[in-house]
Amino acid sequence: MSELHSVNSFNSQETSLSLASDEEDQPQQYIPSENDQNNNNGGKLKLVRTETVKTLSDMGMTSRAPIPDVNAPQTSRKTSIFPEEYTMETETGLVPVVTLQSMGRTATSISRTRTRQMDRSISIRSSNSNDKDELDDEQNDMGESGSISGEEGDEDAHLDPEIEFVTFVTNDPENPHNWPIWVRWSYTVLLSTLVVCVAYGSACITGGLGTVRDQYHVSMEAAILSCSLMVIGFAVGPLLWSPVSDLFGRRVAYFTSMGLYTIFNIPCALSPNLGGLLVCRFICGVFASSGLCLVGGSIADMFPSATRGKAIAFFAWSPYAGPCIGPLVNGFISVSTGRMDLIFWVNMAFAGVMWIVASLIPETYAPVILKKRAVKLRKETGNPKIMTEQEAQGMSFNEIMRTCLLRPLLFAVTEPVLVATCFYVCLIYSLLYAFFFAFPVIFGELYGWKDNLIGLMFIPILIGATFALAFTFWCESKYLAMTQRRRATPEDRLLGAMIGAPFAAIALWILGATALKKVIWVGPASSGLCFGFGMVLIYYSLNNYIIDCYVQYASSALATKVFLRSAGGAAFPLFTIQMYHKLNLHWGSYLLGFISTAMIALPFAFAYWGKSLRHKLSKKDYSIDTIDA
Repeated sequence: MSELHSVNSFNSQETSLSLASDEEDQPQQYIPSENDQNNNNGGKLKLVRTETVKTLSDMGMTSRAPIPDVNAPQTSRKTSIFPEEYTMETETGLVPVVTLQSMGRTATSISRTRTRQMDRSISIRSSNSNDKDELDDEQNDMGESGSISGEEGDEDAHLDPEIEFVTFVTNDPENPHNWPIWVRWSYTVLLSTLVVCVAYGSACITGGLGTVRDQYHVSMEAAILSCSLMVIGFAVGPLLWSPVSDLFGRRVAYFTSMGLYTIFNIPCALSPNLGGLLVCRFICGVFASSGLCLVGGSIADMFPSATRGKAIAFFAWSPYAGPCIGPLVNGFISVSTGRMDLIFWVNMAFAGVMWIVASLIPETYAPVILKKRAVKLRKETGNPKIMTEQEAQGMSFNEIMRTCLLRPLLFAVTEPVLVATCFYVCLIYSLLYAFFFAFPVIFGELYGWKDNLIGLMFIPILIGATFALAFTFWCESKYLAMTQRRRATPEDRLLGAMIGAPFAAIALWILGATALKKVIWVGPASSGLCFGFGMVLIYYSLNNYIIDCYVQYASSALATKVFLRSAGGAAFPLFTIQMYHKLNLHWGSYLLGFISTAMIALPFAFAYWGKSLRHKLSKKDYSIDTIDA
């Protein structure tokens, strides 16, 4: 029998395969039916090597689909037939649906109508009569399947056996996991700097609130809104940028959002009245929020789950270190120039640099990388049934919006464990913003300092946060060592929170006890060391705990966290100054210290009773240990 040439999708050289070969360890060839030999453009379909049951089994695949990765894309189905698509590498880069079915992967339905729709989208209709025939065929298919993508949970709908899912190939250079380690860590540092830039922008005006008050002749409470409204924008923005990222990729989201954020600093600097400033600051928060909601995913894209903890620690450090730089830098601008606009021009310059940097970082989101590859392969081979599972199942923008909007709100009212965890994260984030207004009261009214010297008092918080960043590496090593001995549970992630929780409370007790004129300023300033250390450890630990507790819906659970955290961060500045004036410098800090001391019990309680609490209090246990069991 003569040999036919098959195309390796990711190799420029064509290889010869014999159709008569009986070796089971060779990936099978896709051989189109006689009616499919010609595509709508009149060209012949090229033959493409695909994986077999044996080759997939040799790579460790079984009939049981694993838990999707944290960054798995949204689809219109509750479960996926091939969740490994975005993380595994195969020899050929193509896995047929019929092969997955043979392995017992039948937990989802992909209708023929969806693939016909994609076939039509890449083909050129030759005549009006052909158009009518295709329309009739589609209407017939829709009558059988009920919808383009089938009803959710309909496991009996007919699977198109000729669909081939795209994967990365072995040692694929486009797979972010295969990038050199120094490249991945360089991108991690740059993306973390992007988060610092965004967080800096939210607090930049706190170093010069007096300039806002003098510029528009308003009260200090009205000036504080210029900080709070941008933080509120952080809560709203992820509802926009998360779907954009899922559909078009991280790079598009960064380029669009950071570009708009940079531009909207211009009206902030030139606004003729306070109303215009407040509106533009809110819009800036919406646009800049992409850095807060997507950078963690970008870092996770580049590291496998076993090693991404240390890289994520940088992301945990950035949103808390960034706001501390705002009053530190702009306190000197405020005192030296008295110009509100210069504060926003500096913020615009920082944002513009990070806009360029983020736009130059390659795409890291595997579903989008593979989706683009599938488009290229369909064009090269003429086979319209090469696609990703997300394309095959279908997911409209409206469906993604419903998932991104409704599920986080549902979790906020149905998941007590998540709400309690998010409340602690919200408290820590809110206390950081409370420091921005407590320090001016303590150091400004007690010691008579101006904004430039007050800004220097945030350096201890930065130092403490940096110590915590280094300490997270030890926490991560302990966690990895534990996973070698037994199966991990979400509660194993709470080590950092148990260590950091007392430090956050101690910081507030120190701040209250040393708020005396006769006590040297080093006393109150030293509270920042404890707070910065505890703050980052708590956030790093609880962030990982949320992911492991809601692994299948981690993005929704994290969205709930961002919403509640931002709400607290926006609210605390509005009453902190008044609280210190009413309660005095001691009891203002003591009140917050009592709350922080009470919250120390939360990570310890969850460490011991977390599993039973998740079973009893949650509507459904979504955690990694329950799913594995």
